[in-house]
Amino acid sequence: MTQELTTSPQTETAQPSNGTGWWRDAVIYQVYVRSFADSDGDGIGDLRGVRERLPHLARLGVDAVWLTPFFASPQADGGYDVADYRAVDPLFGALSDADDLVRTAHELGLKVIVDIVPNHTSDQHVWFQEALADRPRGAARERYHFHPGRGADGELPPNDWESVFGGPAWTRTTDPDGTPGEWYLHLFAPEQPDLNWDCPEVAEEFASILRFWLDLGVDGFRIDVAHGMVKAAGLPDIGHTEQAKLIGAQVLPFFDQDGVHEIHRSWRRLLDSYSQEHGGTVRVGVAEAWAPTSERLALYVRPDELHQAFNFQFLRCPWDAAAMREVIDDSLAATASVGAPTTWVLSNHDVVRHLTRYTEDSPAQGLRRARAAALLMLALPGSTYIYQGEELGLPEVTDLPDDCRQDPAFFRTFHESGQDGFRDGCRVPIPWSRDGESYGFGPGGSWLPQPADWRDLSVEAQTGDPDSTLELYRAALAVRREVPGLGDGPMDWLDAPEGVLALSRRGFVCTLNTLGEAVELPIPGRALLSSAPLEYGAGTVRIPADSCAWWAI
Repeated sequence: MTQELTTSPQTETAQPSNGTGWWRDAVIYQVYVRSFADSDGDGIGDLRGVRERLPHLARLGVDAVWLTPFFASPQADGGYDVADYRAVDPLFGALSDADDLVRTAHELGLKVIVDIVPNHTSDQHVWFQEALADRPRGAARERYHFHPGRGADGELPPNDWESVFGGPAWTRTTDPDGTPGEWYLHLFAPEQPDLNWDCPEVAEEFASILRFWLDLGVDGFRIDVAHGMVKAAGLPDIGHTEQAKLIGAQVLPFFDQDGVHEIHRSWRRLLDSYSQEHGGTVRVGVAEAWAPTSERLALYVRPDELHQAFNFQFLRCPWDAAAMREVIDDSLAATASVGAPTTWVLSNHDVVRHLTRYTEDSPAQGLRRARAAALLMLALPGSTYIYQGEELGLPEVTDLPDDCRQDPAFFRTFHESGQDGFRDGCRVPIPWSRDGESYGFGPGGSWLPQPADWRDLSVEAQTGDPDSTLELYRAALAVRREVPGLGDGPMDWLDAPEGVLALSRRGFVCTLNTLGEAVELPIPGRALLSSAPLEYGAGTVRIPADSCAWWAI
């Protein structure tokens, strides 16, 4: 038995987080809406499906739910190409479904964070359609980045910037008379033109959009590409290719420009004023920001900016004790310098699932490491994010047929310096039951095919099995709630052999063995939880390979 839990039984309703500081140590569950639960049988997840499955999240023990975009969209990039920020796409339901979801979540003690996409719109957004119809340097074009091309006839893009999805970051327009016109900037797909945040109308519009969703009752926003809204003056060339590989490694003229921080300060003022006007509960802003160092990332969470920023340095860390300790130390030091909490995340909808990333020899090894990494993450100071399905131990689906894929980077010749084009593998709909055409995902099929062996990883199959990954997560989140020293607060490292991490919190110790063989340690205290069975000797304990244990002291 892998869990030695000494806590009260789980209930169907999560205990509400405490008042104003709830976000400092919250466990937030990411729902990729189209792959979570389908209520109407069209094979695509929707808001009603999410609402019906919220009791699973309450029982799991999370504090909040983060919903990926469900706004009106042509779905050129899974909803991150927004045509109307105040409307729900019919694919996902209606505005009333969003309202019902928020109300039900609050009844269960869950807060709701929604995605906002301020770097770009859909090319079907009314603003962009007006811009296409306008003349060069017209008012409608000021909302986006329209520029004449280089070369004798303007046949070359305005600069050498590349799309994150591959290929040039510029597309040339056609004037009403049929002649080639100006170029517009899109750091992602051509269907996602970048907004010009130097235009005051853009800032005014997004302040209004935030208020619209705050009025509906949401508790905060995850800000997509929070590092990208401001471009360097003059749009300078970068001078070399493969620019996507530089994201998060250095400041680029289109990412992590200092000017983004004034935007985030204005949003923080809006969120703070709204919190004061509506009951005092903090509404939060969470930055999806890629920065080259922990210190630059911390700039996004200064006291007058956003509340959290995703810690991608931790996500990208290899399975190595020394590397993990360095990332943890750097992350804690950087956020402590500005008085902010650190966030910890292992997977999301844009990266290969960590179980597969950790696999070197076999899937069983990857699962052992993923379970251990989850316990390490949940023991660290700050807030944690769980991506849907990681609590089930889902691996990346690596054998999807090409004709099933929908990641736009896959179709943009991803080998031309863009993303790898294989994000669909982490977006396969999750299994809820052993049986059914889509293992309980919905009454019909699923928009991406699910592996047959996922029936054994379903919520139904794992519930009640003390050795399952689902029950490990449930137990860990229960302990995290009950041990006062977990969540926000101090942490110290303890002496440990090479390849082992040992950390202490108030009344608590966590030991992680990253080695390929068991290690013997003095018993730190009373065992609370372990990701693999422990073996005891005379005053010692053997921590199995690739495993983690929690102790009360």
